[in-house]
Amino acid sequence: MDASLAALQTDHLDVLLLHRLDALVEPEEVAAAFDELEAAGKVRHFGVSNHTPYQQELLKTAVRQPLVANQVQLSITHSSLISTGVASTMEGLEQSVHRDGGMLEHARLNGTTLQAWSPFQGGFFTGVFLGDRDKYPELNDVLDELADTHGVTPTGIATAWITRHPADIQVVPGTTKPERVREAVAGSDVRLSRQEWYRLFTAAGSLVP
Repeated sequence: MDASLAALQTDHLDVLLLHRLDALVEPEEVAAAFDELEAAGKVRHFGVSNHTPYQQELLKTAVRQPLVANQVQLSITHSSLISTGVASTMEGLEQSVHRDGGMLEHARLNGTTLQAWSPFQGGFFTGVFLGDRDKYPELNDVLDELADTHGVTPTGIATAWITRHPADIQVVPGTTKPERVREAVAGSDVRLSRQEWYRLFTAAGSLVP
């Protein structure tokens, strides 16, 4: 922690997130580490990343600090967090398979802020969907159209699709390009209509019963 603080040229972190769950996690050990960091004034708030609801509840059996955030992979084309609920209970449909245990609903019920990492990725291994007309021709057509309508870039519209959700999801671009960050910021000020949001949703391949 001290090395990280020195590299960041600060004396504390506003939020520290645990990454993917350690298969051998002991909640009591996590709680002790959180308490030590908080008492030393090195971390003000704590959260997690890629944790299912029950993984969070397991930590809460020992951790006394609120888990204020859960950072998860989410984009228009990697939207199972949202699309599963839309198609819930539909037999024989891949989209209806629950893989996260209701992560979105758990966050809203518990006041946990969801943060979307890789918001412009098609999937974990498939690269950026922006401008990829070989894999996502219909989606890019709609992105371009709505970008013209709202006076932003397709990056901005991809951002707006995430921030339009009532869960108040925060977008983590994960880019080293300042221009991409500026485009995402501009998009966060755009409020898509329901029709526009669902056009993007279905253009990316999600089904609406």
